[in-house]
Formats: sequence, C-alpha cells, structure tokens
Amino acid sequence: MNPNLDRLHPYPFEKLARLKAGITVPDHLRSISLGIGEPKHPSPEFVKQVIANNLDKLANYPTTKGLDELREAISNWATRRFRLAPGTLTASDHIVPVNGTREAIFSLVQAVVDATGPATVVSPNPFYQVYEGAAFLAGATPVYLPCDGSNGFIPDFDRVPESVWRDCQVLFLCSPGNPSGAIMPRETLTRVIELADRYDFIVASDECYSELYPDEAHPPEGLLQTCAAMGRNDYARCVVFHSLSKRSNLPGLRSGFVAGDAAILKGYLKYRTYHGCAMPIHNQLASIAAWQDEDHVRENRAAYRAKFEAVVPILREVMNVDFPDAGFYLWPETPMDDETFARELSAQQNVHVLPGRYLSRTVDGHNPGENRVRMALVAPLEDCVEAARRIVDFVKANQA
Repeated sequence: MNPNLDRLHPYPFEKLARLKAGITVPDHLRSISLGIGEPKHPSPEFVKQVIANNLDKLANYPTTKGLDELREAISNWATRRFRLAPGTLTASDHIVPVNGTREAIFSLVQAVVDATGPATVVSPNPFYQVYEGAAFLAGATPVYLPCDGSNGFIPDFDRVPESVWRDCQVLFLCSPGNPSGAIMPRETLTRVIELADRYDFIVASDECYSELYPDEAHPPEGLLQTCAAMGRNDYARCVVFHSLSKRSNLPGLRSGFVAGDAAILKGYLKYRTYHGCAMPIHNQLASIAAWQDEDHVRENRAAYRAKFEAVVPILREVMNVDFPDAGFYLWPETPMDDETFARELSAQQNVHVLPGRYLSRTVDGHNPGENRVRMALVAPLEDCVEAARRIVDFVKANQA
C-alpha cells in the first residue's frame, strides 16, 4: 500500500460520528442537520429534463476533454461573470470539465507536484480537507496559514516565511471561504499573484461558493478576474475550480470545471486521460443547460438570503455570530468548547453542527477552529429557524 495513506486524517464527519457515539437524542424533537454542506434546495427541473431526454447517451464513451459545446458554455459563463477579455479564456485550451471539484482538486495536485525535491502545498486553516489529503498522497508537505477573527479569516500572506514560499508548489485559496464565507479582495489576490511570479508556484483558487452572495450588485471577485484587471490575460500560474453543486443545487450531478493557465491545463488533461474520470455525456448536456441559465441561481441566492436574515438575529441572542460575506455557512463562536457544544446540542436538542476544530489543524499551539462550529443553512427555512430557536434554548439551559 502507498505509505502516504497512513498520513491521512479521518474526514471531519468520521470524527463527528465518533464524537456522538452512544448519545441518545430526544424522541420528541425531529432531527435537524446543519452539519453537512449538502444543498437541499430543489434541483432545476429543466436540468433534470435534459438528463431524461438524453439517457440514450449511456451507450457512448465520453471523452476526457468533454464536449466542445460544454467547454464553450463554460467559457461564455466565466468570461461574462468575471469580466474577462473576450477570447482569452478559450474553450479549446483554458478549460477542463471535471466530475465535481473534489476530484479535480485532488487530481490536479497529483498532476503538478514534483516530489523529487522539497515540495509544500500551502492552504488556509481551516480548510477543505481534500487540499491536505491531495498534498500527502502527492508526496508533498502541507503548510497551514491561520485564518481567524484577527485577520478577517483571510491568510496574512506577508507573514509567511520566505522558506515556505521557496518550497511551495501549490497555494490553495478558498474564496468565498469555507467555513467563514470571507471574500478575498482584489489587493490580496494581486499580492498572491505577485508571490507566485516571484517564487514560481501555482495558485489554485477554490471558488465553489462564488455564486452564493447577498448583494446582487456586488458578486465576489475571482482569481481570473484579478488576472484580467492586471492585464495577465494568459492567466499564468493561476487555475480556478467551479462547480454546479452549490450554484445550481446539483451536488449529485458531479459537474464542475478547472480553468486558467493553458500550459498547466495541458499537462492536467494528459493526467486525466489516464486517470479515467470523463464526465458522462448526459451530465455534460445537463451542465450546458445549467451554465446557460441565471434565473435559477438568483432564486437560489434569494432563498439563502432569507435564511440568514431569519436565523442570525435569533442566534445573536446567545452567540457571537456574523452574516458571512458569501456562501451558506455560519461560523459562530461557542460559549463552551466546540466538541462539547456539538455533542450536547445533538443530545439535548437533536440539532447537528460540526465542531470547528475538525476543519482545522493545530499549529504552534493554535487551532483557528476551536470554540467555533460550522452551521450549514441548507435545510428548509422553517427548519433553520427551528434549529436556531433550539440552539438558543440549549445555550440558555447550559448557562444556568
């Protein structure tokens, strides 16, 4: 077996299951889960219809590069959304469709890391655990940059030692952030690109929550958008990950894309032809329909906006909690340690959240996730409101 498998941490939900082992939840309260970031809004009917109309495509092998029409739809969407110079993000050279961004993040690291010498993969902390697992299995060493209230939940890149940058091969960004929802401003993204140029590493920006934002007039900036503003229309050293899971409530479709630097994506596509992860054709056709429609995305944002506006004022009675810049998570401080909070909330109120420390690593004695929990407002509005009220009751009962 690959010895690097032994370096992998249990996934956060495995830790949560162990934490809650043996508890008995109250029978009179129905279960409400805010723990897993799985969208629960209905999938668009028109997307489902495209799949139903194309089930005969099950008889065809899909190509790794995907349909020209899908890559063109993605190119048009990204160019419009991120205000790119027309013709610079080409369907032929700058886009690779993928089976969801988890698979893409993992496989890209395997394709680009050269472990014959010192290799680090740098990521925010807290972080999506695939960043770390991909680094371990590529033979690299993860380096974690703390993101807490003191820095607005955005890494302070100027405090990173030069020795880390010298060995860095991939820097992961997550904007909007998971779990904080923090958005990196243009000046920070510009600084990151300058560092990548100086030390020759790849900036890999996970932007899966970019379409869930509160203000229709001010969508979050993306990494390629910053490149365009800098006149870097070749997107050198920069790649981004996008998905239909959160944007379009299609987590089961397993559809997303990687876009950016053509030289990087040429090698990545070569890797994927051996990796064997081509997207089924009926999923590609459904994806085209999803990328070409914005009405359902605006409705999706409105539904999340209503939940935040209903839930945050309730929780503020007993918790320090802010509206996120974007995304569908709350990242509140807890009045007791986060593991105790999560376990006892399940046991007493049958409401389930994720301890923040499970999304982070302890570095120099500091874990940025401790004494916070992640709450995913993915359940229906009435369930989210009910969960918030039960959380208030729980905190009050345990402060008495």
